[in-house]
Amino acid sequence: MTIRPRRSVLYMPGSNARALEKARTLAADALILDLEDAVAPDAKAVAREQVAGAVSAGGFGSREVVVRVNGHNTPWHKDDMAAAAAAGPDAVLVPKVETPGDVMRAARDLREAGAPEHTKLWAMMETPLAILNADPIARTAADPASRLAVFIMGTNDIAKETRARLIPGRLPMAAYLSICVAAARAHGVEIIDGVYNDFSNDAGLRAECEQGRDFGMDGKTLIHPNQIAICNEVFAPAEAEVAWCRKIIAAFMSPENAAKGAIQIDGKMVERLHADMAKRTVAIAEAIAARN
Repeated sequence: MTIRPRRSVLYMPGSNARALEKARTLAADALILDLEDAVAPDAKAVAREQVAGAVSAGGFGSREVVVRVNGHNTPWHKDDMAAAAAAGPDAVLVPKVETPGDVMRAARDLREAGAPEHTKLWAMMETPLAILNADPIARTAADPASRLAVFIMGTNDIAKETRARLIPGRLPMAAYLSICVAAARAHGVEIIDGVYNDFSNDAGLRAECEQGRDFGMDGKTLIHPNQIAICNEVFAPAEAEVAWCRKIIAAFMSPENAAKGAIQIDGKMVERLHADMAKRTVAIAEAIAARN
């Protein structure tokens, strides 16, 4: 089982050279070097050059490096894809993905631009049509040519397009999040929660991280470095949880339980599906420990 932690995924504006340099020292699991929303139209070319240069120079350590390009219907998309392909980041994040065809078009653009095989495709899920098409979009991951690996929830854009209110507890957003989680899990795609806008509100951030974790998200996108620590903590398995998972795995590995579908551990009935869940929890904990 190969696991890559994506607890904290921080957006960094590609037009800010100091921010790109600082990104190499931050404790985020992944960095999205942004050429889209965070960059003004007259700064697009400079941002593209700076991001491509930063990715090519490396020095990001174990951090996953992702470039968010401008959409295919913008005048910057083709040059963004060419620059990203040449730099070879871990992934390219495509905005406004709404259909399976959008995924395959982006994958084709990367392939024709000469992107290395290790450069995967991440998809922004941020419109009503994306939500309605979440299953067929995620289904493209079965085709290696799609490169699709991760869904990123664009909750601010979803709120704008659906008129759902962004309120504490996110009840108006719950259905949209759950639909995308189900589609992602059905087809082996990782999924990262949307941003929390009030970056000075630690209690609110923690609550939303816990909610996203409980929904089944793998991590959360962030807009400020000060949000990283809470996010890393919430999306990492607790020590007690890891210890319990190790006990489950060990119990099912013992010869007397080899043929059993369910056993009793410390007064609790545990099935083999719990052992499978335990293996992933231990794997993610070990991957986090190795990164630290």
